Amino acid sequence: MGQPGGQQLALIVASLLLASQRAHGMIDSHCHLDFEVFDLNRRLVLQQCAVAGITDIIIPGVAPVQWQKLAQLVAAETPLRLWMAAGLHPWWIATASMAVPAFARWLQVWLAQRPCVAIGECGLDGGIECPMDTQRDYFCVHLQMACDLGKPLIVHAHKAHNDVLRLLSQYRPPAGGVIHGFAGSLELARQYWRLGFYIGVGGTISYPRARKTRAALAAMPLESLLLETDAPDMPLCGMQGEPNSPLQLLKVADHLAVLQGLSRDRVQQQTDANARQLFGLHA
Repeated sequence: MGQPGGQQLALIVASLLLASQRAHGMIDSHCHLDFEVFDLNRRLVLQQCAVAGITDIIIPGVAPVQWQKLAQLVAAETPLRLWMAAGLHPWWIATASMAVPAFARWLQVWLAQRPCVAIGECGLDGGIECPMDTQRDYFCVHLQMACDLGKPLIVHAHKAHNDVLRLLSQYRPPAGGVIHGFAGSLELARQYWRLGFYIGVGGTISYPRARKTRAALAAMPLESLLLETDAPDMPLCGMQGEPNSPLQLLKVADHLAVLQGLSRDRVQQQTDANARQLFGLHA
């Protein structure tokens, strides 16, 4: 056997580093790594993440048409462990071309046949044209499926927190979930946490103007928080207009550490444990 080439050697090194870091790795609990913006450099990004100490990435589903590509990505050999969720994001409802009963059957079949660690991304968005009644119908499919299967939910909640809280209180999914990209008050965060939902912490906390959210995340127990990037979206302050990257997870952790008055190691260890508990990830 000949000597490994540069790319192969980089993969070997990244894999060895990953193996040594998994006990205290970093988990990006929400990253759209399957999106087209990553098609040209996905392998490089994954190698860089492994070297940086990121060990796992959870990739939400946004529409049935995307699930197959996502399933192929998480099944491929990579220097990180990739995990899949399946769901219909409210932004994609209009393009799904699938009535609610048909979507419910398709989601049920998919979850039965694929190793999904969560259901979602799903939820409600009061800032889009899709009628809220329609959004609720699809969100309730996810909620009922989470109750039936005991899987956690990845929830998108924007300008619709009252409705989301009401439905979560009505269904009470037993495995809870995470409120992705949280931006709100301390009382709102506490209401979600009391219902069994972790708070997703992303680039929003890097913006000085996000005083209410920063104050809320400073006051919430670290045991209630998950780190995420939402890459390629939700860029950090100073990086507006650029595609976000899962590599920015380290900066998100740094910002949270400052807010909580803790070391990044402490933030990393606890949020890692939180994500593993919620999604049932093995070490």
